[in-house]
Formats: sequence, C-alpha cells, structure tokens
Amino acid sequence: MRRLSFSMLLLVTIGALAACSGPKTGTVVNPQINVSVNPPSPTLNVFATQQFSATVTGTSNTSVTWQVNGVTGGAQATGYISSTGVYVAPGGAPTQQDATPIPVTVTAVSKASSSASGSASVTILATPNQSAQSGAVKLGTSGGNVKNLVPQVACCGGTLGSLVTRNGTQFILSNNHVLANSDFGTGGGPPSGDAISQPAIIDAPAACSTTGTKTVANLSEFFNLQTGPTPKVDAAIAQVVSGAVDSSGNILLLGATATNGVPDPGAPAAGAGITPTQAVGAPHNGLVAKSGRTTGLTCASIMATNVSGSITYTQNCDGSGTSYQVNYTGLVQVAGSDFSAEGDSGSLIVTQDTAEVVALLFGGNGQDTIGNAIGDVLNAFPGVGNATPTFVGGATHQVIGCTLPSKPASAMQTLSVAALPGETVQKAVATRDAHGPELMAHPEVQAVGIGASYDNPAEAAIVLFVMRGLPRTNPPLEVDGVRTRIVEGDSFASRGILTPGESAALEQSAAAPQITYPISAGEVAHAKAVQAAHETEWLKQQGVQAVGIASSVDSPGEAALMIYFIKGMAHAAVPPVIDGLRTRVREGERFRAGVGASRPRQGCAVPPAKKAQSAANPAPKA
Repeated sequence: MRRLSFSMLLLVTIGALAACSGPKTGTVVNPQINVSVNPPSPTLNVFATQQFSATVTGTSNTSVTWQVNGVTGGAQATGYISSTGVYVAPGGAPTQQDATPIPVTVTAVSKASSSASGSASVTILATPNQSAQSGAVKLGTSGGNVKNLVPQVACCGGTLGSLVTRNGTQFILSNNHVLANSDFGTGGGPPSGDAISQPAIIDAPAACSTTGTKTVANLSEFFNLQTGPTPKVDAAIAQVVSGAVDSSGNILLLGATATNGVPDPGAPAAGAGITPTQAVGAPHNGLVAKSGRTTGLTCASIMATNVSGSITYTQNCDGSGTSYQVNYTGLVQVAGSDFSAEGDSGSLIVTQDTAEVVALLFGGNGQDTIGNAIGDVLNAFPGVGNATPTFVGGATHQVIGCTLPSKPASAMQTLSVAALPGETVQKAVATRDAHGPELMAHPEVQAVGIGASYDNPAEAAIVLFVMRGLPRTNPPLEVDGVRTRIVEGDSFASRGILTPGESAALEQSAAAPQITYPISAGEVAHAKAVQAAHETEWLKQQGVQAVGIASSVDSPGEAALMIYFIKGMAHAAVPPVIDGLRTRVREGERFRAGVGASRPRQGCAVPPAKKAQSAANPAPKA
C-alpha cells in the first residue's frame, strides 16, 4: 500500500522506564547509584541480536533488570532482552501507521534502587525489504510504478507482493494503487506497459528517480477500481522481465528455516490459496503473517471476514487530483496496529502454519489491516481459456519468523468492568439480579457474575461461568438488552451469584479471551444470512464504515456480526443480538488504501528536495 515512511533507520532506545514518553538516553541518577549501558548506540537489522552490559556504581549490588517498554524481558512487537542483556530486535520494524518510526525504550534498572537506570540507543534497519537487490529479485520488497510521482512534489511506492503464473507466463502481483497508479497506469506488458522498478523510486538513492533501481516487470493488467464489476479488488499484475525476478517465487523473511536467527526467504504454498473462512478455522485458527516493504515480517490474527465497506482513492500519490470511492465486499480484516504500515500495500497475507495465501493487503486504519480475499483477486485476471493465475511456490510450510524469538500471543487485552460507565454496570447488575435464579437453572452454569463485554467494550455483560464438557442448554445471548458472556472452565472456586469483584477474580482462573475463535460452517452460514439481510441498512447509518463477520469473543464458537464505526462520530446504539446472532463492535479511523492514521488521504508523499537529509534527520518516504 502507498504509505508515508521515514528511512528504515528505526531508533530504538535502550533506557529509561517511561517507555511511552519518548526516547531518553544517557544516565538516570539516584543520589548514590549511577547506571550506564554499553554499547551506547549500536545499529541492528530486524531479527538481529546485541549484547548489552550495564555498569552500576555507588552500590555493591550491580544486578539490573532489563525491560522493553516497561515490560520485563520485552515483547514480540518491540523486541526481547534477556536477563543477561542480550537484545533480540523484532522481525517487524515498529512504526506508526504512517510509517513514522516509533522509539522503543528498553530499560536497565538497578536492583538496588528502582529509581536508578541507564540507557543506550540502537538503530534498527528494515533493509531486507527496502534495499536494492542484485541478481534475481526476491519479493515482499519495495517496488512500484516508476510514474508513481508528482514531479517536484511527491513520489510513492509499495510492495511487490508475490509471483504468479498464468498460461506459462510469470507476473508480479501487487495492488492497483502500487503498480497502476489507482487506475491511471498504462498496461499491456513489455515493452509498452509502465515500468515497474525495484526498489520503488521512493527508496532510490536519488530521490524520486529511477537512478539506482532496475526495471523488473512491465504493467500488464489492472482491475479498474472505478468501472470494474463486483467484487472489487485493488490488484494489478505486471509481466516479469526475463531473469529479473526469482523464478521460484521466494519472498523475503517468509521461509521455514532461519540462518543465524534471521528467517530465510521462502515461497508461499503453490496454487490458488485458501478462503478466509478456511483460514479462520482449524488448524490455522486465523493466525496469519505478511512480509512487506515497510514493516518487514509481522504476525497477527484475522478478526473478521466478508467485510463490506468503502475506500476513497485519488489520482495522484500525494492525495491530489481526481478522487473516487470504491465499494468493497468480501474483505479480510487483520487485527493489530503493528501488522502493517504505509508502504506494505501489495503484500501477501498467508497462514502462519502453512504459508497458504489468504488475502492481498491493500489498506486499513490505525488499528487494523484490510485485504481482498485472494480468490477474488485471482479471478479478476482471466487469461486465454479463462485460466486464472496461480501462485508460484512450493509445499506448505511454517512461517518460522512468527515463532522467533517466540510465537506472538493472540489474546486480547483484559478489560475491567471498573473502567466502564457506572450506568452500564448498574443496568447489568440489576438485570442479573432480576434473572439470577433462571440463569443458574441452566445445569452447566456454575456462577453468574458481572464483567466487561469483549464484543462491545463500551458495555457491561452478565458473565456465565460454564463447566467445560457439560451439554449446553442454550443460555440466553442477552437478557433484557444486556449482553451475556460465556467463560468456560474445568472447575470454579466460587459458585452462585457473584459481585463484580468476585466475578473478576474468578475470570483470572480461566483462559484469556482471544482475538478470534474457530466457528463452524453452520455459524458462518447463519452470520452471512443475517449480514445479507441487514448490511445495507447498517451501512447507511451515520458513523458506520463497514460490516463483516467475526467470531464472538463473549461466546467462543459463535459467530458475530461485526459493525465498524468511525472513531469520533456519533452513531446509533448496537443491539446485542440481531436475528439470533450476536453483534460485535469495532471503532477506528476510516479505512483507506494506504494505512496511516495521521493522513486523511491515500498518498504517501515525500518532497524530493528533502530526500538527501541525513540518517539522523531522515526524510519522509512512501
């Protein structure tokens, strides 16, 4: 996707405790104790390691505790540090959605005094996906149409996603807005089709020019976003220049093996990919990965499928020129603000366990990524004999980078009923008390409490603590307009009607809620029927930008109708149940082709005159 970016010299700060307040370098001094960290400013690539040492003076206790963003030992998205100071950089470069680097703070805190800590700065480079490559190019790399610029104003680029074949000819697959300038490119393949370069002109040594790049393909066909039929797809293919692209379809960092802790390139599973419904079911369980130009290799979970909504495009990559709106259906939504950033458009979204293709990434907002279902993408490019493209690849394989240095969790952040408005909690308590005996009459229900709803985090829910393995007697989805939430367990320490505090304590004994759960074909069919009946009316409502199908978090195993609201806009209340289907609410910025919460436009601009700035003051890139 076209995205605004800074040089992929990403500053990571090893230092002070206040992780969210920006980088703090140097030494934090306790009146008696000083801490310093060495080396003070190393440079690392994604997945690389660095040994740090902490020198503590003023005390005989020289031990320290290492933290990343206030978390001892760190986390998958920001990197890990061991108790002995070995730092492992993340596989995905931490960035804002407009691709601005996010400073990450890793802390060496004196065990003698928590007020004394030291710091150092490490620069993380996401060079594998942005650098010019010699020889046959591996994909998942920077690239785009060489005309993707506004002279003297801006230039853009995205990701050359993958290699496909049709009728014996190989093509690069990416987005229309990356390869075809949002319907304004010239196709036809070589020699008349627009040149596609690696890296994109935004990453060229000479700003917004082809100097230092090479033509790896010529634009062949693109799905016309303005006039193409439903389902719309943001996709284009470019015929490969002979010998210019790795003919095995390898994608950077997507391999099943690693060398010195860094994932090797690997091809996706050959063939036509799988449906989003298959991807969210067992054994994949919605866990997906992508390798893209800006953030490298990232891993997350599918939250919703069959999403319908609209995206606004513009003629020029700086957001100027003719604009038009595209109404999409059948989209895939991946949760998490760190899954992609501007410049990752065109990346393949594949399953973590088998590298089977699920979707083509093209946009999102500040907290989620969206892509076209891969079946819709491939069907948009029929060739001779109505043959559709298939992916060049090999056997199914694990994306090992999603397990290095540890597999990312897919659990949701725990919600607290104490953070909810008092009126919603009071309503839930009153409703629970009025119906407690009938809820407890269900044999599988061991206790009834009060907690936050995960399907609608703005509301409280009646929590039903249910014994795992006992037959379900259909406890209600809602009671007098209050959502119910199911918590399963093998045993519970408390029984009966619980206070909110007792309920919260009992929840701690159960598994953490997940972003997504497998749902059956029957649940999916029910959800699709409800969506078809009500989608149009919801999309017409103020503040609603999309409607899709997700798994319920309040009741694992059930489907839910996902309704996406635009952050900050007033909207109607969402009933907990529609036609016997639970509802789920997601709020965020507008979806657009070119994720970036800070820019209300598709483009990813860089003033050419500023490109020559130093790494210490990097220029914007797209």
